Amino acid sequence: MKLSTKSRYGVRALFDMAYHAGTLPVQIKDISRRQKISPRYLEQIFQDLKKAGLLKSRRGPQGGYFLARKPEEITTKEIILAAEGDLSLVTCTKEEDEDCQGSCEFDNVCVTQQLWTEATRRLHEYFDSVTLKDLCERGKELGLEKELDHRFMYFI
Repeated sequence: MKLSTKSRYGVRALFDMAYHAGTLPVQIKDISRRQKISPRYLEQIFQDLKKAGLLKSRRGPQGGYFLARKPEEITTKEIILAAEGDLSLVTCTKEEDEDCQGSCEFDNVCVTQQLWTEATRRLHEYFDSVTLKDLCERGKELGLEKELDHRFMYFI
């Protein structure tokens, strides 16, 4: 399985927001600069994340995008599902998708079907266990420097 750039960049962008701003608004240009992701592509990704209820936005000089919930309440699974739409390794394991059932001539008599089902379940379980807060803690352990928001800095 290979995750698309959409989900990988989505996780990186939301980590960036949680790490550098918490629940405060962040501008796309700042995430783009720090994560080296095109601002136009980030806008596209953020539309899916907004639809999924992971992000909100505010217009104006103090505006930008911000997390809809606390970092400890947002899992990487939610981000990936919002970006990818699915997290199944193979189509024959999609139980909830009626179009996929019976699409394989070996459905329910395939030795490997259980293998793929279990692998998909474990993948879901793992991504569901990792939150943005966990990624922020890993960032601190790695010694990633936090960038202070220039909008809130005052020079005398």
